[in-house]
Amino acid sequence: MLTINNLIYRIQGRELFDGASVTLPTGSKTGFVGKNGTGKTTLFHLIQNHLAPDAGSIELVKKARIGAVAQEAPAGNETVLEVVMAADKERTALMAEAETATDPERIGEIYMRLADIDAHTAEARASTILKGLGFEHDRQNGPTHELSGGWRMRVALAGVLFSQPDLLLLDEPTNYLDLEGTLWLEKYLATYPYTVFMISHDRDLLNKSVSSIIHLEHKHLTFYKGNYDTFEATRRMQMELNNKSREKSLDQAAHMQKFVDRFRASATKAKQAQARIKMIEKLKPPAAMFDEYSAPFTFQQPKAEAATPMISLDGVSAGYGDKTILRNINMRIDPEDRIALIGVNGNGKSTFAKLLAGDIKPLSGTFNKGKKLEIAHFAQHQMDKLKPEWTPFEHIIELMPTDPESKRRSRLSQMGLTKSRMDTPAKNLSGGERARLLMGLITFGGPGMMILDEPTNHLDIDSRDALVHALNDYEGAVLIISHDRHLVEATCDTLWIAEGGTIKVLDEDLDSYQRSIVGGKEPKGSKEDRKAAKQEAAAKREAIAPIKASIKDAETKIARLKVEIGKIQNQLDDPKIYNGPADRLIALGKDKARFGADLDTTEEQWLALSAELESAENA
Repeated sequence: MLTINNLIYRIQGRELFDGASVTLPTGSKTGFVGKNGTGKTTLFHLIQNHLAPDAGSIELVKKARIGAVAQEAPAGNETVLEVVMAADKERTALMAEAETATDPERIGEIYMRLADIDAHTAEARASTILKGLGFEHDRQNGPTHELSGGWRMRVALAGVLFSQPDLLLLDEPTNYLDLEGTLWLEKYLATYPYTVFMISHDRDLLNKSVSSIIHLEHKHLTFYKGNYDTFEATRRMQMELNNKSREKSLDQAAHMQKFVDRFRASATKAKQAQARIKMIEKLKPPAAMFDEYSAPFTFQQPKAEAATPMISLDGVSAGYGDKTILRNINMRIDPEDRIALIGVNGNGKSTFAKLLAGDIKPLSGTFNKGKKLEIAHFAQHQMDKLKPEWTPFEHIIELMPTDPESKRRSRLSQMGLTKSRMDTPAKNLSGGERARLLMGLITFGGPGMMILDEPTNHLDIDSRDALVHALNDYEGAVLIISHDRHLVEATCDTLWIAEGGTIKVLDEDLDSYQRSIVGGKEPKGSKEDRKAAKQEAAAKREAIAPIKASIKDAETKIARLKVEIGKIQNQLDDPKIYNGPADRLIALGKDKARFGADLDTTEEQWLALSAELESAENA
C-alpha cells in the first residue's frame, strides 16, 4: 500500500528523517509511535503531498484514496448527518449528477455505480458511525455550528470513517473521545476493510486495534509485527541482545588495548602488540541501542495537612446561569482518594471538575471545602492561560520573584523542560511541553488535591508512564477524567460516573463497566466491593512504599560503587602502575574485586526488589 524509501526531510534546519525506509502492507492495521516532536504528523503531511521530501520517495498503490481527519472542523448550517454523508465525495458527486443528467446511458452508469457503492445504505451507515461516536438521533439532525470544537472534531472523524478511504490516516483520534467513544472506535478499526495507519499513544487502542507497529526513533522507521505490547517486548529484547554484543566487543578491545599499551615498546612482544592493534581495528561493535530521553514529572507534595473530609457535597446542583447540568450530588472526597470520573461526554464531567476547583459556584445545596485546601485543576482550556509570547522561564519568574536564575531553571527542569525549551515562547512549544509547563505551574505551591481533565491528550507513551509514576508518588487526593484506561487503572482505585444528570459511585471495576458498554448490559456491583477495592488499593500503596525506598537505596549504592571501580580502573589503565611496587598493584586488584563483588550483590538485590515491586503492583 505504502512504500517509503530513503526519506530525508528537514524543517527549519532540524533533520526529522535521515534515510528512513519502511513498507506498509495493503490491508494492514498499523500503529505509528515515537516521541513527541520526532516527526510523526510531519510524515502524514508528506504522505498526503502537503509537504515535499528533501530526498527519497513516498509511493502509494496506484489510484489509492487517502483519507485523513480535516484540520478545519465543520461549523455551518448543515446538519451533522449531512456533513458526514458529504464526506463521500464520489457518492455526493454522483447524486448531484443524477439530478441533472439527460443521457439515458450516463444515467444508467450513475445508478449502477451508486448501487456498487451501497449508496442506498449511506444514511444508515453514517448514522451508525455517528451514534458510535456519541451522537444521538436529535444531535445528528442538528446544525454543526451549534457544536463545541471537540464535538465538531468528532464530526470530522465520522466523515473520514464514513468515506472509507483505501489508506486511512488517523492522528490521535481518541483525543476528543470519551471512554465509550474510544471503545467503539477500537472495534470499528479492528474490522475496517482497508489499510489503517494511526498515530496514537493509547496503549489499549494500539493493543486491540492494530496488528503491526511502525516506530520512529533516531530519524529512522522500523516495522514490527504484533500489537503494542508485542512491539515493546520485541524491541526490549533486541536492545538487550545488541547491547550485550556491543559490551562484549568493547571488553575484548579494551583487553587487547591494555596489552598494546604495556608491550608496544617491548622488543620481544612488539609483533604481538601490532597484531592486536590490527585485531582492534577489525572489531566493529554494534551501535548502542537506547531509549530516547523522556523527562519525568515531579509534583510538589501537599504543603498542608488536609481535613477529613476534604470536600463534601450534600444535595448540590451545578450549571451555568439558568441552565442546570448536574443535580442532587451527594459525595465526599477524603485525603489520598484516587478517583476516576467516567461517563459519556456532555453528561457533566467537566462541569463537576470546575465545581470542585471553584471555577463555578453551586446553584443549590451545601458545598463544604477545607479552609486550607488548595486544588490544582488541569484542563485543556487551561492551556489558554499560558501567555503565548512568554517563555517558560518568564512564567516561572512570577512564582519565584526573588530566587536566583539557577533555582528557577532547576524547577523548570523538574517539570521536564530542557534548557533550550525554557527560553522558547509558549506558543512555539509542543502540546506535550505546554502540558508539562501548565502542570508544573498549577502544582507549584503543593496542592492538597489535583483534578486532571484529559491530561494525556498531548503526551507520548513514555511521558504517560512518567505521569503515572508521579501521580502514584503524589500524596494528595486525585480526581482524573480520562479516556486513557492505562492511566485510570494504574492510578485510581475508585470509579465515579456522570450519568442521569448527577454524579454517583460506580460499584464495579473498569473491565466490568467496559463489558456493560459493549454488551449493552447494566453495570453490576456493590458498595461493599467498592469499599474493599479502595481499602485494598490503599494497603497496596502502603505495602510497596518500603520496597520503593529500598530500590532507591540500592540505586544510590550501585552508582557509588561504579564510581569507585572507575577510579581504580583508571589507575590500572595507566602503564606506569606496572613499573611501580607490586604491593600497590595487588592492593588495587583486591579493592577492585571487593567493590565488584559488592556491586554484583547489590545489583542482584536491586533486580530482586524490582521484581518484587512489579509483582506487588500487578497483584
